Amino acid sequence: MVGAMLVLLLVVAAFVAFRDLNRVEPTRPVAEVDYRQTLAYAREQAGFPVLAPDPLPAGWRATTVEFLPEPVRWHLGMLTGDEQYVGIEQSASSERDMVETYVDADATRSGAVTVDGTRWRVWVDAGGDTAIVRRTDAVTALVVGRVPRDELAGFVADIVATSGRPPG
Repeated sequence: MVGAMLVLLLVVAAFVAFRDLNRVEPTRPVAEVDYRQTLAYAREQAGFPVLAPDPLPAGWRATTVEFLPEPVRWHLGMLTGDEQYVGIEQSASSERDMVETYVDADATRSGAVTVDGTRWRVWVDAGGDTAIVRRTDAVTALVVGRVPRDELAGFVADIVATSGRPPG
């Protein structure tokens, strides 16, 4: 019985080793999406300026896109060239609700930045996420990512410029 157990263990170990040696990890496990058609539709339907880069920064790729007309909500998720997540969220939700949903329930305010003459609040969490947020009567716009604050602020300035005007 001990001999049969040893043979079985050798077979299992050989299988695990064989599987490990022949496994191929994908170079880009996250699929890229084309967000432009959804963006065009969102800009027609939203009732506020929908924020999005046009084109994406060099090396970045869009990974998720969603527009819901009722209640209105825009989402564009991207990965930077360094594989860091940056997301754009817009909805009628309050600033606090957006921060709790897309950053962290325990996120704290960390000053503000001025983008194209408008003041945007900065929120940070303990995990390294930074969000730049602006609330108007119609919509809350939130841009969140694990990139340096200055880089995120520059990205917000670029998307506000390419989207035509700041939200609200």
